[in-house]
Amino acid sequence: MTGFPGKSYTKVFAVVETVISIVVVGLIVAIVIPKYGDISLKAKESSCKMSLDSLRAAVSIWYAREIASGSRNPAFPPIDSLRSVGVVMKRSIPANPFQPNAGDSIVAGDKKGETVGERGGWVYNVRTGEIWANTKGSGENNL
Repeated sequence: MTGFPGKSYTKVFAVVETVISIVVVGLIVAIVIPKYGDISLKAKESSCKMSLDSLRAAVSIWYAREIASGSRNPAFPPIDSLRSVGVVMKRSIPANPFQPNAGDSIVAGDKKGETVGERGGWVYNVRTGEIWANTKGSGENNL
């Protein structure tokens, strides 16, 4: 044995310390990543609910104005009016957070919860005024 007494023990202790540190970091990562995924899903659901609330409020206001104006046949806004900025909504239709590539897509549908096509966005029933997410995910069609 050369050098200072106990020098090899110091190296072994440093290696053990490093291994323990790596294990602790691994455990923390294993706990945090699933929580992050859950938070991400909840954020998307919350954003989807807010967008749907905005769309539904705009449609309800349109319908209320139809009734208040004395229309004999009050109707929900046509789908083209929903797509046009400044007609039903002051700004463009919000993007569906579950389908961000769909942009401000809105398509016609009949049954709440059904998906129409593959594009995503929103589905609107012009006869009932219902709007829902046009995605095939886990529950966002029921928001």
